[in-house]
Amino acid sequence: MGVQYARQLADTNILINAACPGLVATDFTGFHGRPPEDGAIAAIRLATLPGGGPTGTFHNDEGVIPW
Repeated sequence: MGVQYARQLADTNILINAACPGLVATDFTGFHGRPPEDGAIAAIRLATLPGGGPTGTFHNDEGVIPW
């Protein structure tokens, strides 16, 4: 669905991307996994992309993951 939104909004300054935080230690996971601040790395990177950045992509901490 993200790719469809990215295509529909291609002529705007809105970027549509997805991020995988990995297994994050929260109440939902029984506090197993990595700290939430580490899980937020990809989301923060995507939220602070400059205009003209990538759109329609899927990311983790290391960068783009092929769909």
